[in-house]
Amino acid sequence: MISRFFSIVALQIIIVAFLAGSAAFATDLSPVGLWKTIDDHTGKPRGLVRVMQVREEYRGKVEKIFPKPGEDPNPKCEKCAGEKHDQPVIGMTILWGLTKQGDEYHGGEILDPENGKVYRAKMTLEDGGRQLHVRGFIGFSLLGRTQIWLREE
Repeated sequence: MISRFFSIVALQIIIVAFLAGSAAFATDLSPVGLWKTIDDHTGKPRGLVRVMQVREEYRGKVEKIFPKPGEDPNPKCEKCAGEKHDQPVIGMTILWGLTKQGDEYHGGEILDPENGKVYRAKMTLEDGGRQLHVRGFIGFSLLGRTQIWLREE
């Protein structure tokens, strides 16, 4: 009877330790890493973006593009304004200025290299850190769209 009691207590301690470790892991999730972007219309992979942290700011840089048949494998941002105009998309920072606020990342901007437009941005980690929901919007968050990026590494 006593050994059964100690077995139950030991099991409870193991469960509590596991749950505490899981909670600690969940709070340490980070968007830093390589993410596969998905085309909104085809559902196919479009490219790879590396999200990095520079001090308190999160940025995303295009590392690779998966061109559609007939597309230039090394496109330039023809519709971009300013210093990004006609610059190669591969190697371009398209996401910048985001800072962590609770479980979300706010206050940044995202560039759509296909149309050259810059939108306000926010992002959240989902599915245990395997998905990054990146929302670009104008003015209010309701006026925009969310892309789901998939963690590559």
